[in-house]
Amino acid sequence: MTQEELSAADERPSKSQLKREMQALQQLGEQIIAMSDAQRARFPLSDDLLRAIEETGRIKAREARRRHMQYVGKLMRGEDLDGIQAVFAEIDSETLRRDHAFHRLEGWRDRLIAEGDAAVEAFIDDYPDADRQALRQLIRNARREREQDKPPTNARRLFRLIRDTAGL
Repeated sequence: MTQEELSAADERPSKSQLKREMQALQQLGEQIIAMSDAQRARFPLSDDLLRAIEETGRIKAREARRRHMQYVGKLMRGEDLDGIQAVFAEIDSETLRRDHAFHRLEGWRDRLIAEGDAAVEAFIDDYPDADRQALRQLIRNARREREQDKPPTNARRLFRLIRDTAGL
């Protein structure tokens, strides 16, 4: 081999590297397949890949599914991977924002149950459209449930009321 042939061979990825890349594309395809149709519609996917994704649900045999996932991985090579990764990042950030909002609302629920009327006034200041009477009643019932070691049915109802009031 000449020096040029050796340097060209060094630049090519190894067979193991190609396999790892192919498996990563298959896993990316599996993540897309696991999503709902509404979420999947956000991705910039080709018609061929969309047909392959729809066909996946009809395949039950284990070996056939494995081969089909290899085919999905092969199709993924021709897709806009940067666009797909951008949509995944967007979905992750939306999920993170929603989780933070829910934690904030859970904090309101716990504060309302613990502090009572003082917290109700603070909540009403933040959310003036809140139903004050329903809020107070659910707080009283949630406290009673806690004291009697009953399941937190009213605490869940209180959370739903807070969530609906906050518009989430």
